[in-house]
Amino acid sequence: MDKLKVLKEIFGHSEFRPGQENAVDCLLSGRDLLSVMPTGAGKSVCYQLPALLMEGVTVVISPLISLMKDQAMSLVQNGVKAAFLNSSLSFEEYLRTLRMTMDGVYKIVFVAPERLETEAFADFAQKGKISMITVDEAHCISQWGQDFRPSYLHISNFIDSLPVRPVVGAFTATATDKVREDIKTKLGLVDPMEIMTGFDRPNLFFSVIKVPGKDKPAALMRLLERFSDRSGIIYCSTRKQTELVCGLCKANGVPAVMYHAGMSDIDRMESQEDFIYDRVRIMAATNAFGMGIDKSNVGFVIHYSMPKSPEAYYQEAGRAGRDGTAADCVLLYCPGDVKTAEFFIDNMSGEELTPQQLREAKAMDRKRLNAMVEYCGTNECLRAFLLGYFGEKCVSCSGCSNCGTEFRDEDITEDAQKIISCVFRLSQRGIKFAAGAISDVLVGKENSRTEKFGLSALSTYGIMAGHKRKSVAETINTLVMLGYLSRNDEEYRNISITEKGHNAVKNRDRITVKVPVKKKDTGENYGEPEILEASGISASGSGVFSGYEAERIRLKSSDYGVIDNGLLQRLKEVRTKEASKARLPAYMVFSNAALEDMAKKKPLTEEEFLNVSGVGDAKLTRYGEVFLGAISEYLGKKEKDL
Repeated sequence: MDKLKVLKEIFGHSEFRPGQENAVDCLLSGRDLLSVMPTGAGKSVCYQLPALLMEGVTVVISPLISLMKDQAMSLVQNGVKAAFLNSSLSFEEYLRTLRMTMDGVYKIVFVAPERLETEAFADFAQKGKISMITVDEAHCISQWGQDFRPSYLHISNFIDSLPVRPVVGAFTATATDKVREDIKTKLGLVDPMEIMTGFDRPNLFFSVIKVPGKDKPAALMRLLERFSDRSGIIYCSTRKQTELVCGLCKANGVPAVMYHAGMSDIDRMESQEDFIYDRVRIMAATNAFGMGIDKSNVGFVIHYSMPKSPEAYYQEAGRAGRDGTAADCVLLYCPGDVKTAEFFIDNMSGEELTPQQLREAKAMDRKRLNAMVEYCGTNECLRAFLLGYFGEKCVSCSGCSNCGTEFRDEDITEDAQKIISCVFRLSQRGIKFAAGAISDVLVGKENSRTEKFGLSALSTYGIMAGHKRKSVAETINTLVMLGYLSRNDEEYRNISITEKGHNAVKNRDRITVKVPVKKKDTGENYGEPEILEASGISASGSGVFSGYEAERIRLKSSDYGVIDNGLLQRLKEVRTKEASKARLPAYMVFSNAALEDMAKKKPLTEEEFLNVSGVGDAKLTRYGEVFLGAISEYLGKKEKDL
């Protein structure tokens, strides 16, 4: 059986996506591979397909139990015998699965990295025929990545211990240059081919809504009202915030569950299953939830607070629209979010790191946080900002709130000169403060610092007395983004003057600073319909298309053609029924993208059904009759009504 035949008969696709075929050919040739492909690009096919064409078994090393179970179940639905080995199995089940793998029953087995060092698995590894090692979520091996897991550091030792070294493939969705080098070095990849298909997710619409913390609940509920027909994740920065958001949803009649590390294993598993099986449509969670969740029909991701890095944000936001259908990624931002992120960086655990490594890791996290603040404050294309962060150019924006919004400039030259002057005067005294403390000096607020450092004697003390402290702090952040001020890497919150700022003070140059302000953004009434519309999201339900709808219309008119929405709804009902009967998540029966393709192509024969994207031989055998029957019945009724 050749690769194209496997692609169609097993995975239901008639052609490879960008990068997939090169990855498959690389692994089949016996060459190591490092593949960086965005969520939804089809990474799993890159190693699952060659695994089916190789002799022996492929061992997939995966960080989470839920991820292994999800991927194994999906393969079984496609007619592939696969299994997983982790702590969710009893000892007897574990040994039985190992024996069956040794006997050649399973072609693909998913393993937690901790299991590699157990006696039973080590015995299997020495005696069995392992044709390929796949390291999923490979960024977990790097302390410079956002999900460093010390257990990944032992993978290379396991590979070296094997009687015959198999080909090794490493896969991840996001990785900076430094993380990619770490992956290659720490996994011991031999002359690996590197495949990067790009980080762009054209089906995702990115929005940033600046909103005071007290108004976030109202803004959130308006968004949920707008997204009422979709399943979504709301990411929160703390456990307490997660509980508050979940309670807010329930109090407003929106079925929701929550997930955070403070819950028991049983409670977390129940919440996860309720969400995956579509018993509720909203998951409120900390970043403890997500990696390993292969739920493809997530229609939106809302960040209730700003995450601490673009890597974390892009990975979490990328859990929307995994099946390729249009989805929204919304970040509700207020300056107070920065303090929460700083707290987590300051209290980072360094159990696996030397003191020097811990200092370097904190410095790196502060740089990432600064980039995240810039993302929230920019008036440039959000997609271009994110892609640029990962070293990629944005050819054209397929959807973001900034590109869909008009901005006006506001001259704040005088305030900027006062602030830079104040930081300069403080630096002359050898004093460095955070933005909040500098704001106190400028507005003339008296506190313990005033007397301790003799701040009232400064010529800049109180020169912005008529301003609100928060607005001054925001202007300081703007000057950081513009390069007049900076945050020290070792003490992120402390503001320093840059060479550009020194020159401005020394030469008394006029500093023209332009601050983008959305035309309808008055700074008040955040969460009201006009503010949300100005951010690219309609809260009213009429007149203005949301980013999701605009992108969906664009996709329908090009890639998807004309979709019969009535038929699509009927197919979703059939999918729900079949998923319930099989005790499976709905997306494992068919993805939203597959149902939309059915609603476009309207197949009436088995041959036509196989032409639907995502339909292979196993899916035809298992579901063909019921879905073809539903399509035939719907079209017959529609013709009769006409």
